[in-house]
Amino acid sequence: MTASPLASPEEAAPSAPIIGRRPRRLRRTETLRRLTRETRLGVNDLIYPLFVTEGAGRREEVPSMPGCHRYTVDLLLEEIARARELGIGAIALFPLIPERQKDNTGAESHNPEGLIPRVLRAIKQAVPDILVISDVALDPYSSEGHDGIVRDGEILNDETVAVLVKQALTQAEAGADFVAPSDMMDGRVGAIRQALDAEGWIDVGILAYSAKYASAYYGPFRAALDSAPQFGDKKTYQMDPANAREALKEIALDLAEGADIVMIKPALAYLDILWQIKLHTNLPVAAYNVSGEYAMIKAAAQQGWIDEKKVILETLTSMKRAGADLILTYFAKEAALMLREGE
Repeated sequence: MTASPLASPEEAAPSAPIIGRRPRRLRRTETLRRLTRETRLGVNDLIYPLFVTEGAGRREEVPSMPGCHRYTVDLLLEEIARARELGIGAIALFPLIPERQKDNTGAESHNPEGLIPRVLRAIKQAVPDILVISDVALDPYSSEGHDGIVRDGEILNDETVAVLVKQALTQAEAGADFVAPSDMMDGRVGAIRQALDAEGWIDVGILAYSAKYASAYYGPFRAALDSAPQFGDKKTYQMDPANAREALKEIALDLAEGADIVMIKPALAYLDILWQIKLHTNLPVAAYNVSGEYAMIKAAAQQGWIDEKKVILETLTSMKRAGADLILTYFAKEAALMLREGE
């Protein structure tokens, strides 16, 4: 009878002395540990999320995200250049929009002269080889703080998708390499893909927030962009944190609608979801190491309770080990520097 792969040493080889089984042999030196390492985190795995705001010459730290800033476009270009020098090849853009430009329809989201289109054009001129991923959602532009148009307390799906299509087309025209619908409206990936192709933007990819949970880990991000809901919550369109099979359904729908990359958000509390999705698709799988995860590490490190550098790399490696091909992380620059130094 063939022994189970999970059998005990006695069952697997009854005649062999137990003392002969020494897994520690492969942990004896740093060289051995490197040679036998199963999961390898590299700078090419990292995508750097960046916050951009109007104006010039300003870099405002986000209080709940130490080390993260809102940049005006001139200083944003400098930050992108620094990231590129560290080997980071991709960034993701998120805008802070003035209140006067917000309304219930998110009309500013598809203004060709709006903040994000202007930033996209500037990036492509200054750092042309950086891959730029542009967020597609209404919450930064919404007076209601929701990802969709609101009517009588309800977030409207199809009416919102029509605006998201306009937003994606505007971003493609301005130079986005990927558009990233993060709204969780039904059918938006297919509608965006169809519109991009019809307008000739066949090379613009879609990174779909496919399994985006209604998580409490997003608080610092919403503070950074002043995009918290003005009423209620986002549970009617973002996923229930208790659900796993539903994530596979969302992935299947986005695959059928034309997504090029699928993403799980958040990452750390959803490593089981990440693993399951990796087993169900041949597409690249991304994970978002979100603001709350970042803030907890920073806060604990400031108190001296953890070794920040080691915890950063361990956390990102756990996401890679669970199946992430790409990781959006505010630690991108710090991790890139540590990886360069071989820590």
